[in-house]
Amino acid sequence: MRYDVLTLFPEMFTGVLGSSILKKAEEKQLVSFNIVDFRTYSEDKHNRVDDYPYGGGGGMVLTPQPIFDAIGDLTKVHSSLKKRIILLCPQGERYTQKKAEELAEFDQLIFICGHYEGYDERIREHLVTDEISIGDYVLTGGELGAMVIIDSVTRLLTGVLGNETSAVTDSFSTGLLEYPHYTRPVDFRGFKVPEVLLSGHHKNINEWRHREAIKRTFQRRPDLLEKRQLSQLEKEWLENFKDKC
Repeated sequence: MRYDVLTLFPEMFTGVLGSSILKKAEEKQLVSFNIVDFRTYSEDKHNRVDDYPYGGGGGMVLTPQPIFDAIGDLTKVHSSLKKRIILLCPQGERYTQKKAEELAEFDQLIFICGHYEGYDERIREHLVTDEISIGDYVLTGGELGAMVIIDSVTRLLTGVLGNETSAVTDSFSTGLLEYPHYTRPVDFRGFKVPEVLLSGHHKNINEWRHREAIKRTFQRRPDLLEKRQLSQLEKEWLENFKDKC
């Protein structure tokens, strides 16, 4: 996977991309990161990348020329790669695990991180393939959103995580929140690990985890269950949880 990020603040990415799983993925040559200061593409004599909006109003708007030229270079050099061009924007579709899984199927992801009041509309209409928002709130710029997407996509790539089942069982990957986890000691200050997890009976353990995932989702994100095609057993568990409320 190749990541290209267009930003006015490349220094923001140093700590995130140079740490933890992302650093290890790059060291294994499973991903590559290219952070581009798109101000260097500006044809303005003062290297400006923004201007006042037509029609008046507050704030500044990013001009199309630097971004179009930067994207043009990136797509020309890597024309054979299967790619998406992503605009980080509060108006975009809300980011989900399903979208992360979709993006993980591509070879190159190009992110456009904006600032100021917004983008010239021609960037949105004629350049990007996806507009994404990481939540219903507004950030100073798109950099944090790009980092979130890069992290969530990278961990889905083959060979990135030490345990290949980790990403598969994560919250949201199955449409449910993840079941509770326990580790040593068995008894910590009187709080004990559930007996079933100590039994060695894998069928019972898997059933317990499945039931607990349904229970946790019901308690914390019942909206996810509304979208799920429940099995008969899951329906019985759910009714039992409701009866105890």
